[in-house]
Amino acid sequence: MSESEKKTKSGKLDLWQQRLADSNAAYSDEVQKMDERERIYNGDHTLAPLVQGDTKKNGMPKKTSHVRNIVFENIESQVSSSIPSPKVTPRRKKDEKLADTIEHFLRNELDRLPFETMNDMAERTVPIQGGVGFLVEWDNSKRTHSTVGEEVVSVIHPKQFAPQPGVYTGIADMDWFIVKIPTTKEAVRRKYGVAIPNESEQEPQVRGTGNEDTAEDAVTEYVGYEVNDKGGINRYVWVNDIELEDLENYQARRQPVCAKCGRVRPLPGQRLYNSVEDTLGNLLPDPGRGFAGGLIPPELTERELAGRQMAQQMADGVMAGAAGGLSEMQVQPPDQEEKEPQQYDGGPCPWCGSEEWTSKEQEFEQVLLPMETAGGVVVEGATPGLDEAGKPVMRPTMIPFYKPDLYPIVLQRSVSVYGQLLGNSDVDQIRDQQNTVNRIEQKIIDRLVKAGTRITLPDKANLRTDPEDGERWYLGNAADKAMIGLYDFKGDLEYELLYLANVYEEARQILGITDSFQGRQDSTATSGKAKEFSAAQAAGRLESKRVMKNAAYAQLFELMFKFWLAYSDEPRPVSYKNFKGETEYEEFNRYDFLERDEDGQWYWNDQFLFSCDTSAPLASNREAMWQETRMNLQTGAFGDPASTETLILFWTKMEELHYPGAGTTKKFLEDKLEREQQQAMMAQQMQLQQVAMQAAQQQAAAGGGQLPQGLEQAVDERARQDALAAVQGGATTGSGM
Repeated sequence: MSESEKKTKSGKLDLWQQRLADSNAAYSDEVQKMDERERIYNGDHTLAPLVQGDTKKNGMPKKTSHVRNIVFENIESQVSSSIPSPKVTPRRKKDEKLADTIEHFLRNELDRLPFETMNDMAERTVPIQGGVGFLVEWDNSKRTHSTVGEEVVSVIHPKQFAPQPGVYTGIADMDWFIVKIPTTKEAVRRKYGVAIPNESEQEPQVRGTGNEDTAEDAVTEYVGYEVNDKGGINRYVWVNDIELEDLENYQARRQPVCAKCGRVRPLPGQRLYNSVEDTLGNLLPDPGRGFAGGLIPPELTERELAGRQMAQQMADGVMAGAAGGLSEMQVQPPDQEEKEPQQYDGGPCPWCGSEEWTSKEQEFEQVLLPMETAGGVVVEGATPGLDEAGKPVMRPTMIPFYKPDLYPIVLQRSVSVYGQLLGNSDVDQIRDQQNTVNRIEQKIIDRLVKAGTRITLPDKANLRTDPEDGERWYLGNAADKAMIGLYDFKGDLEYELLYLANVYEEARQILGITDSFQGRQDSTATSGKAKEFSAAQAAGRLESKRVMKNAAYAQLFELMFKFWLAYSDEPRPVSYKNFKGETEYEEFNRYDFLERDEDGQWYWNDQFLFSCDTSAPLASNREAMWQETRMNLQTGAFGDPASTETLILFWTKMEELHYPGAGTTKKFLEDKLEREQQQAMMAQQMQLQQVAMQAAQQQAAAGGGQLPQGLEQAVDERARQDALAAVQGGATTGSGM
C-alpha cells in the first residue's frame, strides 16, 4: 500500500466530500433528465405510457420498432460550424495597438486549439442539455525550445458539473463548485505524482448516458474550486479518499522554499555567499509546480539558465567590488574572514540541512537585467544598493505578478431561464411530440403489416391455395362453394398521416424552425426573396441562442487573455493578414501591458472590453462573400472595373477569401501594372523630348537655322538611350509573355 493510501482523511477532504454529496443530492433529478435527453436524441425506442396500464404485462414500458427522430432532425438543423471571432475594444486611445495585438493573438489561438471539434460538441450539447462549459487551464509541461507553457481549453459536459446548490445566476456567483473529470490511474500518477493502483471508479456515469460499467483502469477525479477571503481562487483535487492537491490561491506564482528555515531553494549551479541576504532567490516562476496546478518538469530552459547566470554575474561583480563607486564599501572588517562562495548542485537545504521542500506564493517578479519590449516598455533591471549590514547589493526591480482571480469555467447557456443554472433544453420542449410520433409510426406499421389478401374456405375443404394455374377443386355441394371468398384488406392511413404531419409541424413551430431554415422545399415562399425572409424569421427566433453563444465566447476570450497575461513569460509570435492581404508578423509580449503609475509602482493594464465580431458568420460563408465581392466590382465600389489597379484590389480581396487561383491572378496583374507604368513613363519622356526638340528648332530658326552644338549632341544621346531602352523593354516583355 502506498503512502498516499495510508493517509487518514483530513478535515478539508471531509468538507469537499460533503459538498460533493450535497450537490449530487440537489441535482440528482437533473442528471437523470440529462441521461434521458441523450437517449432521446440518439433515438430511444421506449414509449412513454399515456394512460394507466399502457405498459407490457410485466409492467415494463412498451417499445416501438420504428423511430422517426424529429428531436435529432431539429437539433441538427440548428448546428452552426462558425466559431465566433474576437473583437477587443480598448478603453483608452493609446491602447488601440495593444487591442489589435490581442485580437490577432486570440485568432491565432483559435487556430492552434481544436476549437472546430469543441464547437461541434458544444453545438449539440447546448440544445440537448441547455448548456455546456469551457474549462481553461495553463499547462507548463508543454514546452518548446524558446517557450514554456501553453493554454489548454476543453469542453465540460453539464453532467461533469457539481455546482453549489441554490445558486442559479451563474458560476461566478458561487462560493464553490466541483468538476468531475473521468481519467485513468496512470494519468493521475503522471500529473500529481501519486500512485493509486487500488482505487476504483466512483462515478462511471459521467463518461456517458448512465449505463457505463466501471472500468478497471479508470477513476473519477474531482477538482474543487472556491473563493477565498482575499478574493483569490483555491483549488482542491482528490480521488475517492486520497488527497492529490491542495493549493491556496492556486492562480498565484509559487517558488520552492525550505520547509524548516523558509529560505528560497537555490537554483542548480547558483553560487552561495555567507548569508541568505547575499544569495539571490528565484527570479522566475517555480520550476516544480505549475502556475495553474499543472506540473512543470524540473529542468530549466537554456534561456532561463542564461538569464539567471548573467544576473548572478552582476551580483558577483558587485560583491567583488566591480560596481565602481561602491568598491570602498566592500571592505571586510579585520576580524572577519571573507569566505569563498559555494556552488549549489542540488540536495538538502544548504543552510539548515533539511531535505523537505515546499512551495511558497510569490507576489513579485524580480527583474535583474534591463529590458525593453517592442512596444516601448522599459524596465531598468537591478540597481546598486546597500543591505541592512551596509554591504553593496543589486536590488532587482520588483514587478507584481498578474493574477486572474477568476473561476476557470465559462458557461454557455442555450437561453437564460430564471431559476435555472442551465437554459431550456430543446429535447424537453418537444419530448411529447417525439413520443407521439413514435406511437403513430408504430400504429402505421401495425396497420400496414395486418393489411393484405384473405381467402375464406369451407371447414372441411382440402383445397390448395398455391399459385398453380388450372388446379381442380372438387366441392361436395353448392353451400361449400358459396363459402369460398376473396377479401382485400387495405390499411387506411389518411388520418394517421395527417396527424403525424401536424405533430411534426408542431415540434418545429415550438423551436421556431421553418422549411426555408432547414433548406427544405417551402410552398409558402414563392420567390427567392420570400425564402430569405422566411429563413430570417426563423433566424430571429433563434437569435437568443446565438447571442448567448457570443456572450460565452466573449467571456472565454477575456479569460484566455488574462491567463496568457499571468503565465506567458516569453514573447509569443503572432501572424495576421493586413488590408493588402499580406501576412504580417508581430509578438504578443505580456510586458507590453506593463505600466507605471505616478508613484513609480508597476501594474498591469487589463482594461479591455471583449466581445464577438458579428460579421464573422458572413465572413465564414466564402461563397456568399465571393458573390458580394464580385457585385462590388461590377458596381464600381472598388473603382473603374477596367482599371488594372481595381482588378488587383479585387483579386486581393478574393485571395483573402481563399478563392482558388486568386494569388497567381493577382501576381499577373501586378506584373502587368508594372509594365503599364513603365510604358507610361517612357511615353511621358518621349513627349518631353519632342517638346524640347520643338523648342530647340524654334530657337535655331530664330538664330539662323543651326542648333547649338551642345544641345544637338544631348538630344542625339538621349534619343539613342531611349531607343535602346525601348528595344530592351520590348524584348523583355516578349519573353515574359
